[in-house]
Amino acid sequence: MDFMSLVWLFIMISSLQPVIRQRMLAMERLRALDKLEKERNSRVIALIHRQETMSLLGFPIFRYIDIDDSEAVLRAIKMTDKDVPIDIILHTPGGLVLAAEQIAYALQKHKAKVTVFVPHYAMSGGTLIALAADEIVMDENAVLGPVDPQLGNHPAASILRVLERKPIDKVDDDTIIMADIAEKAINQVKNTIVSLLEPKMGNDKATQIATKLATGTWTHDYPITVTEAKELGLPVTTEVPDKIYRIMALYPQTTQRRPSVEYIPLPRSKEIDGSKSAK
Repeated sequence: MDFMSLVWLFIMISSLQPVIRQRMLAMERLRALDKLEKERNSRVIALIHRQETMSLLGFPIFRYIDIDDSEAVLRAIKMTDKDVPIDIILHTPGGLVLAAEQIAYALQKHKAKVTVFVPHYAMSGGTLIALAADEIVMDENAVLGPVDPQLGNHPAASILRVLERKPIDKVDDDTIIMADIAEKAINQVKNTIVSLLEPKMGNDKATQIATKLATGTWTHDYPITVTEAKELGLPVTTEVPDKIYRIMALYPQTTQRRPSVEYIPLPRSKEIDGSKSAK
């Protein structure tokens, strides 16, 4: 084999390596999900969005809840017997309201217990999905987020406030049209939240939470902590199984840049450090 053949062989192996690594990682994920399912006697669904890398070209792509996600989750729910609990590992910045609502309503209709695990964050549409669960299990440092609709680059609630603060004859037609759409969007999201929560806590409490989450009380990226979620009246606990974190580790960020956080991935305790010092 001459030198050029070796060069071409090296290029071919290098180009296939990311694909092979991705396939191996996918297999490891499936094994981890299978172990968790057997341990909890449930259907486990991972809805995890990170910045991922395309297989061959190496370009980062940003993920969010879309129609493909809702189709996949709905199929998984459809394949699950009514008496089998569903566990969802949720890690997402949000996404399309339509897709999030489809998933939420499908979970609400499931007869057995639905548990949502939030190891880090589930914002916007992710929070909407979490509201459909019988139990939301959050890491003590994890957060949820408001579900107020966004129209383009602007919150729907802020567009409505323009009409409250300016005389109507001083507002252009486009803003008036956007305000009309904003009002409809807020009402639709509020009604969705109420329909998800009302069976569990009654109309008054559900309406109170819906108003807080959907009408622009906070900025769209406001972090709702475990304490605040409990104060709202959501069914939140904080006992996240270790296997959830191990599954999260199988969804790494893109490696095309230097990691901004580095540490030795081993548990540390005073007992371990003390025994090493003694030696």
